[in-house]
Amino acid sequence: MQVLRGWAARCAPWIGLVGCLGAGTGALAGDYEGSPQVAQFVAEMTRDYGFAGEQLMEVFRQVERKQSILDAISRPAERVKPWKEYRPIFITDARVARGVDFWRQHEAALARAEQEYGVPAQVIVSIIGVETFFGRNTGNYRVIDALSTLGFDYPPRADFFRKELREFLLLAREEQLDPLSLKGSYAGAMGLPQFMPSSFRAYAVDFDGTGHINIWTNADDAIGSVASYFKRHGWVAGEPVVSRADVRGDQVDQGLSPGLEPVKTVGELRALGWSSHDALRDDMPVTAFRLDGDNGPEYWMGLKNFYAITRYNRSVMYAMAVHQLSDLLVQARGVK
Repeated sequence: MQVLRGWAARCAPWIGLVGCLGAGTGALAGDYEGSPQVAQFVAEMTRDYGFAGEQLMEVFRQVERKQSILDAISRPAERVKPWKEYRPIFITDARVARGVDFWRQHEAALARAEQEYGVPAQVIVSIIGVETFFGRNTGNYRVIDALSTLGFDYPPRADFFRKELREFLLLAREEQLDPLSLKGSYAGAMGLPQFMPSSFRAYAVDFDGTGHINIWTNADDAIGSVASYFKRHGWVAGEPVVSRADVRGDQVDQGLSPGLEPVKTVGELRALGWSSHDALRDDMPVTAFRLDGDNGPEYWMGLKNFYAITRYNRSVMYAMAVHQLSDLLVQARGVK
């Protein structure tokens, strides 16, 4: 990550007026040189957000269209793995051990995030572990290449990725970051927590008080930003996440939830043959789901905090992996 201190000094006359992205960059002919789509996009950014058009165009002259990104996003969807195959991808001894180390190294920031946002330290650590193996796998594509490739050359989701490209350029200007140097995934997700640019601008926080937000290499900012995200998506401090259930009778399947949002209550599920392993109030809303485990079907009730995890990634199995890794981190930390 490159904070443009020299950039800011060179562009001082522009800051606050029309922006200064790309000032001083070489006017090299890139893959989007002469693109009508890019010209229209630059015109919109100039008109709506006060960017300097020619300077922004200089940035796009250095943007590269990545065929590997188009190949990756267009690849036929793989068979959906059952839980018994999905779980071992994320629940490993190595990930638990690295998570305990990460927790120890950043204990103060994690404790402060838990105090300020109500999100347990182990959940924050688990998210960063599942997303990037604690910063090991944050992505090697330039974010601007990824978002431009998908925004201008992938029609099925062009509108979404152009919006993210707009948000990316805005955050680069706001944080005084070089838009040509920031790296991320092939879809433009960034940093230890893999925030998309829109999530960065909405939820990321300057948790260490430096005046800039750095989720790429600053673990404190990443920790605070994850906690901020969950708080804003309904995390309830002190409440459980998920509960195993026993089932009986011929109405069990009627209790299964059609989506991720908790729409049935514990009491309604009990009437359909569901019985929680934990003491849950009858009026608690839950998401009821079944997973294909090593020893057969597993039935679970996900509560509001489980739903909050699915807002980070809309997958029941993702949320279960985060939750179970967080439990293992607590257990492992207790014996170290």
